[in-house]
Amino acid sequence: MNDVLARVDALPEMQPVEVEASIDGEAESLIVVRAGERVEVFLNVCPHAGRRLDWSPGKFLLSREGRLVCAAHGASFDLPSGECVAGPCRGESLRRVAVRVEEGQVRLA
Repeated sequence: MNDVLARVDALPEMQPVEVEASIDGEAESLIVVRAGERVEVFLNVCPHAGRRLDWSPGKFLLSREGRLVCAAHGASFDLPSGECVAGPCRGESLRRVAVRVEEGQVRLA
């Protein structure tokens, strides 16, 4: 199984990138965010209503402050932590996906 999600050097700083991966045998849309050497990966699902966060596949809204904004209900998520800081799911967080970085590649853990 290919567990490589992305190359670290191909990820733009603090810009969410959507990738598809198989997790527990299910196809999932994931959000990958790089902050310096730190890489965080989340399910592309808003904890408020269970909808995708992107407004179009792979197209994400960012606030002026650089927060990820849910296209459906406007919940705002801090990056790279994934914590909801405004909107209907305030205090909740995006569901993190365990990854590791090896040889410049982000891999499922």
